[in-house]
Amino acid sequence: MTGPAYLLPYDFSPLTVLSFALVLGLYGTALQLMPERERPGAGRVLTFMIGVLLCYGVMQTRFDYYSQYMFFVHRGQHLILHHIGPILIALSNPLPVLRFWYDKTGARTRALLSPLGWLYRVLQQPVIASVLFVGLIYFWLWPPVHFDAMLSRQLYWIMNWSMLLDGILFWWLIFDSRPPAITTALGYGKRILLLALVAIPQMILGAWIVFSRGMVYDVYEVCGRAWPMPPETDQLLGGLLTWIPPAMMSILGILIILRRAMHEDGKFTVRKTATEGTPT
Repeated sequence: MTGPAYLLPYDFSPLTVLSFALVLGLYGTALQLMPERERPGAGRVLTFMIGVLLCYGVMQTRFDYYSQYMFFVHRGQHLILHHIGPILIALSNPLPVLRFWYDKTGARTRALLSPLGWLYRVLQQPVIASVLFVGLIYFWLWPPVHFDAMLSRQLYWIMNWSMLLDGILFWWLIFDSRPPAITTALGYGKRILLLALVAIPQMILGAWIVFSRGMVYDVYEVCGRAWPMPPETDQLLGGLLTWIPPAMMSILGILIILRRAMHEDGKFTVRKTATEGTPT
């Protein structure tokens, strides 16, 4: 295969292509129409684009083929869909772009979208968000479910889309750019606690896969592997990708939250000092 051929979809999904094209189209159009003072900076735009394109790449390029025939590549695919891509999207803070399009909608459209808003608020409850985040990983890696998902085209796409959407919801909750001191955003301490709590079960699951003596996921034996790699090595690498990188993502998230908390605390301290020093 030539280089450009690797960028073509292995299993073409019109819904996936249209969804990503719509997201990029709406984002780019908003950047053109928004007032210059409200536009996100170049760094944030680049971060958003990289996050979206990474998710597209693991779903609609040749990478998707290897994800279906190598367990460790599949785990890399979900690492991007559930962690890296959503983290970049959340850190880019596309809230001004979302607000721009929301302001463009009429009352009728907002009424139609109100059930989605209610569902969003439910899913963003800290307990529900963290249980769903970890629960989906366990669910799709439960051997009988994983076997069926890798052999069913419909289940396979449901699995990947559920991981992507859940990842965006969770990391948006963690990296919400609104200051908790003056908004309803989740407090920084609670965000750090959530990141620590979701890391533990992921590490346990990854360690279980790594140290399992037998083959846990025999679907790759049934379908055959893309490369002549020993099954034990494939499972070992997949377990390590389930174990170590997600824990690192939690640590990175904690460091980012701590930096934000210290920066915000300093900002409000300076503001409070200036206010108290102002003569009445």
